[in-house]
Amino acid sequence: MSAAPSDNDIIYPVLTPPEAGEVIEIAPGVLWTRLPLPFRLNHVNIYLIEDGDGWAVLDTGIDDRVTRAAWEALVSGPLRGRRLTRLIVTHFHPDHIGLAGWLAERFQIPLITSQTSYLSCLNISLSPNALDAKLYRDFYLSHGLGAELTELVSTQGNEYLRMVANLPGTFLRIVGGDTIEIGGRVFSVRVGDGHAAEQIMLHCPSDKILFVADQVLAKITPNVSVWAVDPHGDPLGLFLRSLRALNADIPDDTLVLPGHQLPFIGIHLRSAQLIAHHESRCAALLEACREAPRSAADLIPIIFPRKLDAHQTSFAFSEVLAHVNYTLNQGQLVRTGKSDVVEYFAAG
Repeated sequence: MSAAPSDNDIIYPVLTPPEAGEVIEIAPGVLWTRLPLPFRLNHVNIYLIEDGDGWAVLDTGIDDRVTRAAWEALVSGPLRGRRLTRLIVTHFHPDHIGLAGWLAERFQIPLITSQTSYLSCLNISLSPNALDAKLYRDFYLSHGLGAELTELVSTQGNEYLRMVANLPGTFLRIVGGDTIEIGGRVFSVRVGDGHAAEQIMLHCPSDKILFVADQVLAKITPNVSVWAVDPHGDPLGLFLRSLRALNADIPDDTLVLPGHQLPFIGIHLRSAQLIAHHESRCAALLEACREAPRSAADLIPIIFPRKLDAHQTSFAFSEVLAHVNYTLNQGQLVRTGKSDVVEYFAAG
């Protein structure tokens, strides 16, 4: 394993991720493995932190037969001989919490997460058909998706959110500002926002390690979306605020262990790149709205010019609206009213 700088001086300590069923010791006492996802982003990173006579697990993968089999292979293979001690979940998205209930029961370990993550996941699990409700359909229609695409997104695009096993009836809550000891290491608990509310990150200053979840990824930007239940929310503003807080508090030589893609060193530069990326997207949609009033649906190809399937369209639409709401809050866009129940935006 050798460190290699990128053209932008972000350093990748390991260039080749672990194969299915394998683990890599990415830092002393920290194992890294990957689980498959049936999407364009085809994997999620899982970390195991040495914890006395066993391993504390960070995140889970989705709930499907492939992922359950992958966990069974791990515990009977490279993890054999040491128990799983506890499960820490960073946020409520199914690729991170999907198998929490199964793992907690299968290995008799406690679930540790934020209250927002637990309750958000529980809400989706208790009402799996809610995403097809009138509230959601009206949300898409009012922003110009059209009846056919709204039907497709409402019935197919959110299958991902149902890939979750039943959660345990109880959990152990952690909040930002807490400290948690794992195997002699002391981690400070940080929370991020924008990608997922109250997303848990763990920072060990003495060992210069940050489990950053999906707040900062090496090559792509995390999805930042507005959802129907909070239609005027500003997740992009919260996301940018969280990035600036990380830059202020985390030393730049920290090993960053993200939920997807490669671990890296260089969080200050990567955070600056993400901020610039979103600012350029806002500038692009602002320029489009100078030409003529646009709906959120009209703006999707401005930011996502490639062909999208239903799953991708649901995320793209919600992310475009995040940029719209942020730009509205900055006073650069204004609402122009509705035409045929569709809301339009123009440059302020």
